[in-house]
Amino acid sequence: MRIGVMVGPERGDSARKVSRMLADIDWAESAGLDSAWIPQIPNDFDALLAVALMGMRTHRIELGTAVVPLQAQHPIALARQALSVHAATGGRLVLGVGPSHHWIIDDMLGIAYRRPAAYTRDYLEVLAAAFANPGPVDVQNATFRVHNPLDLGPVAPLPVLIAALGPVMLTIAGERADGTVLWMADERAVAEHVRPRIIKAADNAGRPAPRIVAGIPVCLCAAGEVDAARERANRILGEAEVSPNYQRLLGYGDANDVGDICAAGDEDAILARFRRFADAGVTDLSVRLLPIGDDREELVASKRRTRELIAELATELR
Repeated sequence: MRIGVMVGPERGDSARKVSRMLADIDWAESAGLDSAWIPQIPNDFDALLAVALMGMRTHRIELGTAVVPLQAQHPIALARQALSVHAATGGRLVLGVGPSHHWIIDDMLGIAYRRPAAYTRDYLEVLAAAFANPGPVDVQNATFRVHNPLDLGPVAPLPVLIAALGPVMLTIAGERADGTVLWMADERAVAEHVRPRIIKAADNAGRPAPRIVAGIPVCLCAAGEVDAARERANRILGEAEVSPNYQRLLGYGDANDVGDICAAGDEDAILARFRRFADAGVTDLSVRLLPIGDDREELVASKRRTRELIAELATELR
């Protein structure tokens, strides 16, 4: 199992976001991590632009988006942007995309959130044509009528991962993409819901075994601090409260909330949790560092300790 880390703009002063993200990716590459996953936060920095910046700063680490909402832009616009970033990073982009959630697409953007799975399938058809080779992109389906010249071509194979939570989306991810990017999926949800469906779909389509990227919060802490870590995860990462998609995914596993999915405790506890995810079929972990503390100094120290452990485990589990 490969170990990666989430690198995002978080909150705070806009002027400091770039330097903070670049410092984080410097650490991730020097620590030997396999990948970094950049979230597209609805009200913050553009994820693909962040990948381009990080790519110019690094040489080896894989850089993925987790994930870009599809409805926010036409597939040709996204293809052009992704191919440009892929070239800028020397072929290290993994394009993670998804149909997002009603509270982003409908409530924030004012776009009808209807038939997201069918929309995703049609969108992927355009992306596949655009990523095949330089030349005209000619696709007509129920959603798109595209006849667009495109002189850009991929400098290397450009993997596409889908945020697939339900059965239909997992089938689409297996049939038409290179895997899935998950959030709010515990070990049982992966082993009994995600993996069997996406593997079967990929097999039926004659595609290679798909990647299963699971995002989880991680906090290295004393046994007596585990409850505090889980409470903090629920407080700052509790999207399940507003997303029926995540609520349904939680129903396939044993976790009630993101705090239950958090890997918190000492070194042995976190290693054991990582191994359970690997045994469930996860190919890549995307670690969301979760520092705890009562002030900035304690939070910084907590983050540093957790990062050091993640670097050690990345080597051990590879």
